[in-house]
Amino acid sequence: MKKILVLCTGNSCRSQIAEGYLRYFAGDKAEVYSAGVETHGVNPRAIATMAEDGIDISGHTSNNITEYQDIPFDYVITVCDNAKERCPFFPTTAQKFHENFPDPAKATGTEGDIMQQFRTVRQIIKDYTKSFVAANL
Repeated sequence: MKKILVLCTGNSCRSQIAEGYLRYFAGDKAEVYSAGVETHGVNPRAIATMAEDGIDISGHTSNNITEYQDIPFDYVITVCDNAKERCPFFPTTAQKFHENFPDPAKATGTEGDIMQQFRTVRQIIKDYTKSFVAANL
């Protein structure tokens, strides 16, 4: 079984969404983890937008990358430039992938506008993770 780590800045939105979809698409072919170079807690809007698509991430936790330094990952996916640049070195033979997804937590406007940004980013991440699983697992 493959081990996948999704890494972001605060492990609150993009990495949580990606973890949810990777778990869904990979099924029993992978163990999926997510972490941040910091921890900001799981964003309630990320939970809500995933629930709209039938994926429950309400039990996810916001974890720091240091918690996983001893796990032999097969794949590490950074989902923002900040995480790619700030990721501390840890010994791994993991294949690395990088995508700089927009940060929906920085959306402004009405609640409807903000949720629409979350939905847009959710769809981008959903498409990416589906393709990732198809190509790598």
